[in-house]
Amino acid sequence: MTVQTETIQLQTKGNADILDITTQVATAVRNSNLRDGTITLFTPSATSALTTIEYESGCISDLRRLFDEIIDPQRHYAHNARWQDGNGHSHVRAALLGPSLTVPFVNGRLTLGTWQQIIFVDFDNRPRQRELIAQVIGQ
Repeated sequence: MTVQTETIQLQTKGNADILDITTQVATAVRNSNLRDGTITLFTPSATSALTTIEYESGCISDLRRLFDEIIDPQRHYAHNARWQDGNGHSHVRAALLGPSLTVPFVNGRLTLGTWQQIIFVDFDNRPRQRELIAQVIGQ
Protein backbone atom coordinates (compact mmCIF):
# COMPACT_ATOMS: atom_id res chain seq x y z
CA MET A 1 0.00 0.00 0.00
CA THR A 2 1.36 3.39 -1.01
CA VAL A 3 0.56 6.72 0.65
CA GLN A 4 1.19 10.03 -1.11
CA THR A 5 0.38 13.48 0.19
CA GLU A 6 0.13 16.74 -1.72
CA THR A 7 -1.55 20.10 -1.30
CA ILE A 8 -4.16 21.93 -3.34
CA GLN A 9 -4.01 25.74 -3.29
CA LEU A 10 -7.23 27.75 -3.43
CA GLN A 11 -8.06 31.46 -3.43
CA THR A 12 -11.53 32.21 -2.07
CA LYS A 13 -13.85 35.19 -1.76
CA GLY A 14 -15.26 34.15 1.63
CA ASN A 15 -18.91 34.46 2.66
CA ALA A 16 -19.93 30.92 1.61
CA ASP A 17 -17.78 30.95 -1.52
CA ILE A 18 -18.28 27.52 -3.11
CA LEU A 19 -15.57 26.13 -5.40
CA ASP A 20 -15.76 23.03 -7.59
CA ILE A 21 -12.45 21.27 -6.89
CA THR A 22 -13.22 18.02 -8.72
CA THR A 23 -10.62 18.64 -11.42
CA GLN A 24 -7.86 19.37 -8.89
CA VAL A 25 -8.74 16.21 -6.94
CA ALA A 26 -8.77 14.06 -10.10
CA THR A 27 -5.38 15.53 -10.99
CA ALA A 28 -4.00 14.57 -7.56
CA VAL A 29 -5.18 10.98 -8.14
CA ARG A 30 -3.69 10.93 -11.64
CA ASN A 31 -0.37 12.38 -10.39
CA SER A 32 -0.12 9.60 -7.80
CA ASN A 33 0.14 6.94 -10.54
CA LEU A 34 -1.99 4.66 -8.35
CA ARG A 35 -4.78 2.61 -9.92
CA ASP A 36 -7.11 1.78 -7.02
CA GLY A 37 -7.55 3.31 -3.60
CA THR A 38 -8.95 6.36 -1.85
CA ILE A 39 -8.18 10.04 -1.72
CA THR A 40 -8.86 11.86 1.51
CA LEU A 41 -9.16 15.63 1.46
CA PHE A 42 -8.76 17.73 4.59
CA THR A 43 -9.08 21.46 5.12
CA PRO A 44 -6.91 22.62 8.04
CA SER A 45 -9.24 25.53 8.72
CA ALA A 46 -11.96 26.10 11.30
CA THR A 47 -14.08 28.13 8.87
CA SER A 48 -14.18 25.97 5.73
CA ALA A 49 -15.56 22.58 4.75
CA LEU A 50 -15.79 19.90 2.06
CA THR A 51 -18.67 17.90 0.59
CA THR A 52 -20.21 16.83 -2.73
CA ILE A 53 -23.13 18.32 -4.63
CA GLU A 54 -24.35 18.77 -8.18
CA TYR A 55 -22.37 21.90 -8.95
CA GLU A 56 -24.94 24.01 -10.77
CA SER A 57 -26.25 27.46 -9.95
CA GLY A 58 -29.58 26.29 -8.49
CA CYS A 59 -28.00 23.79 -6.08
CA ILE A 60 -25.31 26.29 -5.09
CA SER A 61 -27.94 28.95 -4.39
CA ASP A 62 -30.05 26.47 -2.40
CA LEU A 63 -27.06 25.43 -0.27
CA ARG A 64 -26.14 29.04 0.52
CA ARG A 65 -29.77 29.84 1.40
CA LEU A 66 -29.97 26.80 3.67
CA PHE A 67 -26.93 27.91 5.64
CA ASP A 68 -28.34 31.44 5.94
CA GLU A 69 -31.60 29.99 7.28
CA ILE A 70 -30.16 27.57 9.82
CA ILE A 71 -27.03 29.53 10.84
CA ASP A 72 -27.93 33.19 10.37
CA PRO A 73 -24.84 35.44 10.26
CA GLN A 74 -26.81 38.21 12.03
CA ARG A 75 -27.49 36.10 15.12
CA HIS A 76 -25.46 36.66 18.32
CA TYR A 77 -22.40 34.40 18.57
CA ALA A 78 -20.31 34.19 21.73
CA HIS A 79 -17.23 33.76 19.52
CA ASN A 80 -17.83 37.23 18.04
CA ALA A 81 -18.22 38.75 21.50
CA ARG A 82 -14.89 37.27 22.56
CA TRP A 83 -12.79 37.87 19.43
CA GLN A 84 -14.63 40.72 17.65
CA ASP A 85 -13.92 39.14 14.25
CA GLY A 86 -17.53 38.67 13.11
CA ASN A 87 -17.09 35.10 11.91
CA GLY A 88 -18.80 33.10 14.67
CA HIS A 89 -21.34 31.84 12.15
CA SER A 90 -18.48 30.68 9.90
CA HIS A 91 -17.10 28.37 12.59
CA VAL A 92 -20.52 26.85 13.30
CA ARG A 93 -21.27 26.31 9.60
CA ALA A 94 -17.90 24.64 8.99
CA ALA A 95 -18.36 22.37 12.01
CA LEU A 96 -21.76 21.30 10.75
CA LEU A 97 -20.53 20.37 7.25
CA GLY A 98 -17.13 18.97 8.26
CA PRO A 99 -13.45 19.38 7.34
CA SER A 100 -12.81 16.20 5.35
CA LEU A 101 -14.03 13.96 2.55
CA THR A 102 -12.87 10.58 1.26
CA VAL A 103 -13.56 9.39 -2.29
CA PRO A 104 -12.62 5.97 -3.69
CA PHE A 105 -10.99 5.68 -7.10
CA VAL A 106 -10.86 2.68 -9.43
CA ASN A 107 -8.59 2.36 -12.46
CA GLY A 108 -7.27 5.86 -11.69
CA ARG A 109 -10.73 7.49 -11.85
CA LEU A 110 -12.81 9.00 -9.06
CA THR A 111 -15.99 7.00 -8.42
CA LEU A 112 -18.26 10.06 -8.34
CA GLY A 113 -21.82 9.89 -9.61
CA THR A 114 -22.81 11.47 -12.91
CA TRP A 115 -24.01 14.72 -11.32
CA GLN A 116 -21.69 14.72 -8.31
CA GLN A 117 -18.81 17.14 -7.89
CA ILE A 118 -16.47 17.76 -4.97
CA ILE A 119 -16.83 21.21 -3.47
CA PHE A 120 -14.87 23.35 -1.04
CA VAL A 121 -16.90 25.90 0.92
CA ASP A 122 -15.22 28.88 2.56
CA PHE A 123 -17.57 30.22 5.21
CA ASP A 124 -15.21 32.87 6.57
CA ASN A 125 -16.29 36.49 6.27
CA ARG A 126 -13.36 37.57 4.10
CA PRO A 127 -11.24 36.31 1.19
CA ARG A 128 -8.64 33.69 2.07
CA GLN A 129 -5.74 31.77 0.60
CA ARG A 130 -6.49 28.13 1.49
CA GLU A 131 -4.39 25.00 1.34
CA LEU A 132 -6.05 21.59 1.27
CA ILE A 133 -4.27 18.39 2.20
CA ALA A 134 -4.87 15.58 -0.32
CA GLN A 135 -3.71 12.15 0.79
CA VAL A 136 -3.88 9.35 -1.77
CA ILE A 137 -3.73 5.78 -0.49
CA GLY A 138 -3.74 2.77 -2.81
CA GLN A 139 -1.89 0.50 -5.15
